Amino acid sequence: MKPCIEEKMNFEETGFAYSMSLISGKYKLPIMYSLAFYGPFRYNELKRFLDPISFKTLTNNLKELEKSGLIIRKEYSEIPPKVEYFLSKKGKSLMPVLDQLCIWGEKNKQD
Repeated sequence: MKPCIEEKMNFEETGFAYSMSLISGKYKLPIMYSLAFYGPFRYNELKRFLDPISFKTLTNNLKELEKSGLIIRKEYSEIPPKVEYFLSKKGKSLMPVLDQLCIWGEKNKQD
């Protein structure tokens, strides 16, 4: 298997750096994992599910994930207004990688 980062390569131009730029931060992966296995979520449902995340942090992370194309924000034209968040096709394609991280963590965590 060819390494993602090769010798004398500019790190910022690698696929690894791009991937990390999309999912870095404390809450982006938990948001994506929650949407994959328990979603779609409305904003307040997701806020309660990820407690103690702050409203500002959740809002910023959702905007960044939406901008990167990993999640979709769907607005319903009804009263009261309703918005749901769910994984995009691109976000779903990342889930096997996250599952492998989970499996690795379970095998290597210290009890």
